[in-house]
Amino acid sequence: MRFKSVLLVLALAAGVGAFSASVRADTLPSGQRTMGQATLEPAYNDLNGNILYLLTPDHAKMHTNPRAWAPLYVVMYPTSAAGSVGTMNCAHQPADNCPDHGPLLSFLAANVWMPSVYGAGVWGHDHLVTGVPPVGGDFNIAWEPIAVLFTSNAAANTHITTEAQLDAAVAAGDAIEIPLPSATFLCAVVPAVIYNMATPVTPVP
Repeated sequence: MRFKSVLLVLALAAGVGAFSASVRADTLPSGQRTMGQATLEPAYNDLNGNILYLLTPDHAKMHTNPRAWAPLYVVMYPTSAAGSVGTMNCAHQPADNCPDHGPLLSFLAANVWMPSVYGAGVWGHDHLVTGVPPVGGDFNIAWEPIAVLFTSNAAANTHITTEAQLDAAVAAGDAIEIPLPSATFLCAVVPAVIYNMATPVTPVP
């Protein structure tokens, strides 16, 4: 299926699907999926903690004015937090179900950014995106990833799904933010039906 066909499906689905939805903790979606020339993955609306879905066209890096960017927070959790935070948007254990960025982020967290917390393993990460219609916020389609690292294993036991929680953790010194401007990319918010129709990627060890 060509990417134009994907866009047609999106247009049809937008008429019947909501852009974000609350889901039960035991049914949280996890992992990337593919459709045509695009990749889909779950995320949290950081204004209300609801699940939404992101579609990224292949080769979606952008070189736009930074004033047009919106932050996409990538909150990473060590293995020690697994029992507290549960299912992640992207799992890194027992295999990585977001293979186009998960392994690199895991390596950086464990070996470069915060080995004292993540050196024993990285459980997974969530995506928090800033305000999307109809909730509001500074929604843009050019997203700048910002890695969020906990400064202690104890702090990582708190599952952060909103910007208010994130701001509080950073203010308390429980987490730090690492902007990744060179990784800015294009993506769009799509209905859950599109994610459900797509093909799950094969996890990598």
